[in-house]
Amino acid sequence: TSAALGLMVLPVMAAEDSGFYAGAGIGYASLDTDSIELVDGEFLKVDDSDTAWKIFGGWRLNKYIAFELDYIDLGSASESLDFSLDEIDVSGTVDVGVSGWAPYVVGTFPIGIFELSGKLGYFFYDADFDVNLTDGFENYGESDSESDEDFAWGLGAGVTLFDQLNVKVEYESFEVSDANLTAWWLTGAWRF
Repeated sequence: TSAALGLMVLPVMAAEDSGFYAGAGIGYASLDTDSIELVDGEFLKVDDSDTAWKIFGGWRLNKYIAFELDYIDLGSASESLDFSLDEIDVSGTVDVGVSGWAPYVVGTFPIGIFELSGKLGYFFYDADFDVNLTDGFENYGESDSESDEDFAWGLGAGVTLFDQLNVKVEYESFEVSDANLTAWWLTGAWRF
């Protein structure tokens, strides 16, 4: 009888560990690239960081595996520049903003109320470029946008409070073109 009772309790326990969750995060994103071509053969190095944010939702199959969809805005990285072109001094700024959607498979290792997690997915992003230059006499502005998708991964450590509120610190890395794009997050999610 105790074995039969134990088998009846297993689906109830599994149901408690599965279900929908939704949350948001605030973070710090960093972009490092030297592949932005301003003019033929002149490349710009951008190394800057900005405040980032994201919202996400997912479904936990059990306490170990979940599927998640994030909308991520990694802010805007800016770089000042000064160079000479045909003996004319040129100065200005370049702004690069990256945002997009990222579906993930999330693996979690629970340790009591604490948990360690890792996730793998793809980042479907839009990268917006704004270039503003001046030679002291004339101003020049150019905007461009690129859409692409690349591999993304992350690691996290968190704690679950009140059986439903999950607070987590996460590190994510996005393989965006030839750039090194990373983010540190503080996230909160409510498990329904």
